[in-house]
Amino acid sequence: MLVLVTGGARSGKSSFAEAYASRLANQGVYIATAQAYDEEMKERIGLHRKQRDEAGYPWTTIEESYNLDQLLNRWRVGGKHTAQCQTDEDRSCPTDVTGSVILVDCLTLWLSNWLLRYEQETNAEQLVKQKIDECVEACRRFAEQGHHLVLVTNEVGYGLVPEYKLGRQFRDLSGVMNQRLAREAEQVFLVTAGIPMELKSQQFKW
Repeated sequence: MLVLVTGGARSGKSSFAEAYASRLANQGVYIATAQAYDEEMKERIGLHRKQRDEAGYPWTTIEESYNLDQLLNRWRVGGKHTAQCQTDEDRSCPTDVTGSVILVDCLTLWLSNWLLRYEQETNAEQLVKQKIDECVEACRRFAEQGHHLVLVTNEVGYGLVPEYKLGRQFRDLSGVMNQRLAREAEQVFLVTAGIPMELKSQQFKW
């Protein structure tokens, strides 16, 4: 089952996604896409890891900032993943995720990572759209095999139009990515002020 959880900053979407994921399986694999560029970000990542530990649910954490599609495809076909894992037990990355729920937090940072990598390319937007295509396809095929996959993303289009080109590209590509994944998802949750609402079941039908 593919589940998309969206909302604004500090809306409670990550906490809800973790709680919801913990009810789908007895163990989980947490794919963290954030990169620690400075001390403040390192502290945020450490705090989130501590909060997951205190929740008492058995998470295996993998730091993967770019190649989500490759990771999901390897698991889907039973291959091994060689990325570094960060776990309390210092275990190696799982080669078989059968019976585990997969949580990605978050796709907005993943998108930002790729956009910044391609920023100087003349066709940066097209290159990032290709990455979105690859990610959406990998998520769809992974969920079709019966795996539980929960994706966290941000709603970034409610504010003012960004002043700079890169900001506008990020906003537009985020909207494209979220729409694509929402179409594939079985459930889509919007979290506002800590209150989750499931949207897919209330979707207007022409």
